[in-house]
Amino acid sequence: MWQTIYNDLNSLDVTLLNSVFRMLLSMTLGVVIGAERKRKGQIAGIRTFALITMGACLAMLLSIYVPQVYMGLKNGDPGRIAAQVITGIGFLGGGAMIRAKGSVKGLTTAAGIWISAIIGMAVGVGMYVVSVGTTALILMVLVMFDWYEHKMSVGAESKAINLKIRGIITDLEPYKKVLRANRVHLSTYFVEYNYEKDSTDLNLLVLGHSHADFLPVIAALRMVEPTVSITLSSQADI
Repeated sequence: MWQTIYNDLNSLDVTLLNSVFRMLLSMTLGVVIGAERKRKGQIAGIRTFALITMGACLAMLLSIYVPQVYMGLKNGDPGRIAAQVITGIGFLGGGAMIRAKGSVKGLTTAAGIWISAIIGMAVGVGMYVVSVGTTALILMVLVMFDWYEHKMSVGAESKAINLKIRGIITDLEPYKKVLRANRVHLSTYFVEYNYEKDSTDLNLLVLGHSHADFLPVIAALRMVEPTVSITLSSQADI
């Protein structure tokens, strides 16, 4: 009995038993990936990833089933239907990305959506071990590598700091010293003097670690000279 079930699950033909098993497995793997993305507060979560993997799996099953049942299509291409999944999933990936204040967010989630669809397709053709192993690797990338990036402060991000200062400032060395002390690299700067109002607009384009906390930097910059306001934004906002 168990040998029959095992053979059915690994059969190259699409049967009721292996279809149900593959749909359930694809759903489970999608839920696992979606749970991690939801944990990070992403817009695409458990339901989205489960539906993606299930839909891709079903498309793969359909690609195999049609030539199998309709004898006149035996020479057809089983991958033709499934190939459209790769194209169509790009729209969902694009929807997961958000462009705000000059930066693009959600690239990792978009990549997760893309590879989740491929996992669903792999389950649909019976590549169970590969699908489970790939899901484990995805979790390692999303969890362990994320921890590593935070721990090692990997990656850099451009920021723009705008200071409105009372008085005309001619010496920028105190501000540069604050940035150096906080391990923030000054790429360039722009200065605008308003002699009528006796004020200075100082724009600092800086490069710091992507996970760095810029609030202490802002607080330290504020103490250099009497400051009216400070604005922190991405470089593209300037």
